[in-house]
Amino acid sequence: MRIVHCFRSPLGGIFRHVRDLTEAQAAAGHSVGIVCDSTTGGAFEDALFEQISGNLVLGIHRTPMQRHIGIGDALAAWKTFRIIKELQPDVLHGHGAKGGAYARLFGSLLRVSGSRVARIYSPHGGSLHYDEETLAGKTLFALERAMGKLTDHLLFVSDHERRTYRHKVGAPHGPSSLVYNGLRAAEFAPVIVREDAADFLYIGMMRDLKGPDIFIDAFAAAEKLMGRPLTAVMVGDGEDLPKYREQVARLGLEERITFHQPMPARQAFELANLVIVPSRAEAMPYIVLETLAAGRPIIASAVGGIPEVLGTGSKALIAPKPDILAASIVSALSDPEACRRAMPDVVALRKVFNANVMAGRIEAAYTATLNGKDEIGRAGDQQDCTAG
Repeated sequence: MRIVHCFRSPLGGIFRHVRDLTEAQAAAGHSVGIVCDSTTGGAFEDALFEQISGNLVLGIHRTPMQRHIGIGDALAAWKTFRIIKELQPDVLHGHGAKGGAYARLFGSLLRVSGSRVARIYSPHGGSLHYDEETLAGKTLFALERAMGKLTDHLLFVSDHERRTYRHKVGAPHGPSSLVYNGLRAAEFAPVIVREDAADFLYIGMMRDLKGPDIFIDAFAAAEKLMGRPLTAVMVGDGEDLPKYREQVARLGLEERITFHQPMPARQAFELANLVIVPSRAEAMPYIVLETLAAGRPIIASAVGGIPEVLGTGSKALIAPKPDILAASIVSALSDPEACRRAMPDVVALRKVFNANVMAGRIEAAYTATLNGKDEIGRAGDQQDCTAG
């Protein structure tokens, strides 16, 4: 198959997901390519592109893509369509709101010209994070309903995402599957922290949706509750980074919270004893899977698909509020062994959140679509399961 992955920003979980898929698909003998935004990402992402470029027969094509709908979309969309048309894909897989819109619209245009193209969509949260009561939410969900008719197969990364889609958009028009994100076998190995490790690690995109501000406020509150200084490392980049630096300075925490540029997750895990994921919303974050696979303890928000990993009754789950996170931090510091015992079994995780399983099920969805069959969507939904 000729497979093209289309998404906007080469950052975070979507980019990780696409890299894993392209690696598996190229190894299976498919011709694979990427089309994404050229205005986001930095040196770390450039290095990741360099690592995978040799496997991508159809190449890496970067062109400006706006996050929001605007007047610049028309020219950007036309440039993207021209790139995709030249690549002549059998499968056009869109990731996230923008990538999903482009993949379905451009795949439909290619069909009009006689091409056989499977139009695949993975929301990865995206527009589903919006409130359906707001004007923006109503507009986006109306667009999602319209494009549902142009979707050959919907791929959800968590049961929460699937239920949210049904609630906010409606029942899918065609086949859909639940396929969990997965890790490679080598990632299921313990990471040993450094002797000078900090107390806490935040790693992820620096934007409000991911909750860095919640973490900083919780850190300050936890210090007061503990009655002693604590330390933390924040790893990542993003449009809101200056705001978080200012927040740290305003709270007088500059000597105890240090910022680092993006780095591989397993390298970051060496820097701190406890990983904090304070997100306001998620689909199925890789960082939770990576943390647990590395044998590191975690405190995470009970949002999106995170409870499907940790288990709905896990003591590691918290509401994304500074006071609640601070109390959980104090509890973890007071009884580290209890914190570690709250983590799910890694062997069980490996069976469910497996990169080979993920890639195989997604390829099955591609094949079923191209063959005009929908067995994957009607009867092949991955079993709902909780690893913890």
